Amino acid sequence: MGHAVGDVLGLAAAVAISPLPIVAIILVLATPQGRLHGTLFAIGWFLGLAVLGAIMLVVGGSGGASTHKHPATWVGALKLALGVVLVLFAVRQWRGRPRDRSQAQLPQWMAAIDRFTPVKVLGLGLLLSAANAKNAPLTIAAAASISSTGISVPQQIGALAIFVVIASLGVLAPLAVYLCMGERAKSILAAWRDWAALHNAAIMAALLSVLGLKLLGDGISALAS
Repeated sequence: MGHAVGDVLGLAAAVAISPLPIVAIILVLATPQGRLHGTLFAIGWFLGLAVLGAIMLVVGGSGGASTHKHPATWVGALKLALGVVLVLFAVRQWRGRPRDRSQAQLPQWMAAIDRFTPVKVLGLGLLLSAANAKNAPLTIAAAASISSTGISVPQQIGALAIFVVIASLGVLAPLAVYLCMGERAKSILAAWRDWAALHNAAIMAALLSVLGLKLLGDGISALAS
């Protein structure tokens, strides 16, 4: 199990460093029902990663992701494809990055967060984890890596749980600040929001390029072995 966890730590950290979801939960926490909605957002985030990862573990198990303790060919092909997707997305993010503070813009739907119902907030957490263009490929790659190690099902579930917890630290940090720091939380979270909005594209481009190249290397290595 230790080997499986070691393989996915970098992927989990990359999911945790997600500026847009961090901005989203900060905006959720600024609503009149911030405590409830922030908690629901975090639950949705957890569920999205866990369900997507669990589906991949089932697919990996039924598809024979491991052959004599070595990754199956399709796992290598999957990582290769995911690596290409992440590198292309990194290029897109870098080319679209804001050149100065005045060009930094958040998605228009974020302006309506204060009108979201609890169900919509829960769904937002799900979407930003499981349907995110960065997080979904990384979660799929992590679950495929876990499945391909050939460890037992309980150990796979444990490794996935560790991945989900580490991958959730980014959105849990604003929630913890909000719950523990009272009035001081407003200024702290506002500073985090502004910084994340300004540097979102550059951070994403750097992360995705590094991880995309890693997955490309892993895929080539698995196919060549």
